[in-house]
Amino acid sequence: MAKKKKNGDELMKQALEDEHKIRKAFKDKDWAEIKSSDSWVIFKVMAEFVEGFEKLAKIGPCVTIFGSARVKAGHPYYKVAEETAYQLVQHGYGVITGGGPGIMEAGNKGANRAGGKSVGLNIFLPFEQKGNSYIDPDKLITFDYFFVRKVMFVKYSQGFIVMPGGFGTMDELSEALTLIQTKKIGRFPIVLVGKKYWAGLVDWIRKVLVAEAMINEEDMTLFNLVDTPEDAVKVIDDFYARYLLSPNF
Repeated sequence: MAKKKKNGDELMKQALEDEHKIRKAFKDKDWAEIKSSDSWVIFKVMAEFVEGFEKLAKIGPCVTIFGSARVKAGHPYYKVAEETAYQLVQHGYGVITGGGPGIMEAGNKGANRAGGKSVGLNIFLPFEQKGNSYIDPDKLITFDYFFVRKVMFVKYSQGFIVMPGGFGTMDELSEALTLIQTKKIGRFPIVLVGKKYWAGLVDWIRKVLVAEAMINEEDMTLFNLVDTPEDAVKVIDDFYARYLLSPNF
């Protein structure tokens, strides 16, 4: 009974906080407030870009591993992510992750175990996210802004390996596909790991987006679908057998 009351109180508190944020967003601001607030945001954004560029400029070829922060050590997805990262290092790549727990931790752990570069692009969140212990100390960056963090993923990754995940993982996947499709960046390999997990999404893309001409049939070739670490790494290797490794823009 006490537990239910506590949960109810927490939900009420969250609802009030959400309402306050919504009302605040619609509040009229005078010119002084706008100028002061927005000016400081510009400087904070600039500072994050500068730190990211300076720390990541010389990391060399890396592959980013995305996936859920909620997966626990010992889960099959965790093991696959760790082994994939381990094999990437053995093939000459460093590993970048979102720096948090779950799949991200597994990716950094695999890179660390193989003695390779282990990069973490962390972000401040009210839940889930804190830097994991397998990131190289000089390669941990914590961001306030998602969009700055996204630029770093795309700019310094030679490929994306997308493990099972939620909205955040889907966001990074769709961002990369959009940038490549619209030719805002050069093409790089995108690998979805877990055929069963991703089958529903891929089927929907084909049966709805392609069928209704929202995307082209050839856009289905912008990503690969595999099940094993060996196959994921092979996609990356095969792609770059034809190209020199360099940042994407």
